Amino acid sequence: MWGVSLKDFNDAPTVNVVMKFLRANDGNVKLAEEQLIKALQWRKQMDPLALVDSTSYDAAKFGGLGYLTTYPREGSGDLVVTWNLYGAVKNIDQTFGDMDEFVKWRVALMELAVRELKMDQATEVMDYNGEDPYRMIQVHDYLNVSFLRLNPNIRAATKKTIEVFSTAYPELLREKFFVNVPAIMGWMFAAIKLFVSANTTRKFHPISNGANLAREFPTLKDKFPKVYGGSGPDLEGSARTVSLEQEIVPEAEPAKVEAVAAAAA
Repeated sequence: MWGVSLKDFNDAPTVNVVMKFLRANDGNVKLAEEQLIKALQWRKQMDPLALVDSTSYDAAKFGGLGYLTTYPREGSGDLVVTWNLYGAVKNIDQTFGDMDEFVKWRVALMELAVRELKMDQATEVMDYNGEDPYRMIQVHDYLNVSFLRLNPNIRAATKKTIEVFSTAYPELLREKFFVNVPAIMGWMFAAIKLFVSANTTRKFHPISNGANLAREFPTLKDKFPKVYGGSGPDLEGSARTVSLEQEIVPEAEPAKVEAVAAAAA
């Protein structure tokens, strides 16, 4: 689970994993156990590690849409951030049309980020009511995205992703920032609340101007990309992402090319 080989309660990484499931269920042991079993079953079926290590994704569909950055902080550990740039979608039907493919790509990006949390290297058990150092920041950028007539494929993919993440990745989110969002997006937050806990929705922060994001992290302003109010490099070329590949279109055989040319003449 998240890079941790589950052992017993003498093992700090194991206890921290179990604690996250307990926190996600307000300390209800039975519900935490049921969710942990569902998450393990899902991982066995989905094999998310293979989605990261052995799978490449179509650059035409997912290129430029998701990134991972890790920012070192003195005395506070690394800040892990995943970036989803939905305004960079080139073709909605291509990116969201195959819901299973979209979810697998999103899971692969999440697994990259989970590795950066280094839960398997824990030497101490977290305080149940204290600070949890094994959580990440998520940024969803909706620049140039229209919400007036949201494509049904987007709705379906979003709903499925929320369901998967709520079950399989509890208590891994510190805060989520929705940037470059219009006021009309209020309906989306209302819809999300139907699928996640109140504890999770309290972590959501809409920001209408993405250039104000760096203000939320004043000690890292020099690291955040310029477009988000920092002085750091752009995500493209500096941040990590999942393995992408360009679709290779086979060249036509000379005879076929000649035949096409003759038919067109």
